[in-house]
Amino acid sequence: MHIGTPLTPSATKVMLLGAGELGKEVIIALQRLGVEVIAVDRYDNAPGHQVAHRAHAIDMTNGNVLSRLIDSELPHLVVPEIEAIATETLLELEQSGVCRVIPTARAANLTMNREGIRRLAAETLKLPTSPYAFADGFDALKAAIDGGIGYPCVIKPVMSSSGKGQSKVDGPDELKAAWDYADAGGRVAKGRVIVEGFVDFDYEITQLTVRAMGEDGRVHTHFCEPIGHVQVKGDYVESWQPQAMSPAALEKARAIAKAMTDDLGGLGLFGVECFVKGDTVWFSEVSPRPHDTGMVTMITQRQSEFELHARAILGLPVDTSLRNPGASAVIYGGMDAAGIRYEGVAEALAIPGTDLRLFGKPVAFERRRMGVALAEGRDTDEARAKAKQVAARVRPVR
Repeated sequence: MHIGTPLTPSATKVMLLGAGELGKEVIIALQRLGVEVIAVDRYDNAPGHQVAHRAHAIDMTNGNVLSRLIDSELPHLVVPEIEAIATETLLELEQSGVCRVIPTARAANLTMNREGIRRLAAETLKLPTSPYAFADGFDALKAAIDGGIGYPCVIKPVMSSSGKGQSKVDGPDELKAAWDYADAGGRVAKGRVIVEGFVDFDYEITQLTVRAMGEDGRVHTHFCEPIGHVQVKGDYVESWQPQAMSPAALEKARAIAKAMTDDLGGLGLFGVECFVKGDTVWFSEVSPRPHDTGMVTMITQRQSEFELHARAILGLPVDTSLRNPGASAVIYGGMDAAGIRYEGVAEALAIPGTDLRLFGKPVAFERRRMGVALAEGRDTDEARAKAKQVAARVRPVR
């Protein structure tokens, strides 16, 4: 693919479907390479809207609306950044040659919900996973648990973002609340959930995996150092890189990641999540796009996950090397309000070896991710402590 000049007939045009904090960083990385970027989200003034050449707010789950927008903009590449998209429409548009979907329309369609990707992993690729079942109602959910999944278990909507609607359930008394939370947390396909048997793991990782063109004209697979992370109710709150792993566990995690990404195909960065206990590794989920836990790469790697994604989808060389250990910590809104301000930014950035991203989301919620603190360190323990210190100094106020 050539790279033209933005806002001229020669422009290389990329459309981001989803313009949150992750999409915003991809947009910036693309623009540094001379790409014209169109940002699309479901609400006005999303983070990516604020830096793109053009912005649109539409219902991306409406196939007719999405198709009309793509027909009007005619991007060379369409890059899904969230799950809640009319992916059947993307399949049709790609098959008709209107655009190329990253990594592929099939991958976007399969990974838009947990059912498609879990069945691919466990039933087609035979990857190790936790036991699981799907349920269309509360009674079916209870029957699946009583019939073999057991307690504790994890209940998730088949489609949600950033862990929304996810709960760990330790016993029958917690089941109804978990069902209601999952039903409310699903973006679409409400009323259908996946229930997973609980895996007794030591830690969980994100194995960032990049499919990029090599000088030989073939697609090559590249791995970043594994990222460890902590989640609360399925939503990441801190991450660090590298996560210490045994050589055997790392080899298995990368074999799982390669098998999955080889099947999904295309070019770009994937976030493959795994559970690890000793040398045993289970596949959990995959995102065919930059991962929220991978924001730590903005301070740890020579090329962040966003730069890697931008380069890979454009057919450019990538470098996944680690510069130094580092960590990230989430900054929450802490309140339900529009147009909040932030105090303590100078004090936060006074800590040596740290950085900060404030996403610019127009509306804050109590537990909405509004920014991320970044820190490097001699090791991940030092980096984690510094990142949490930075996050604590930033105070959202009305």
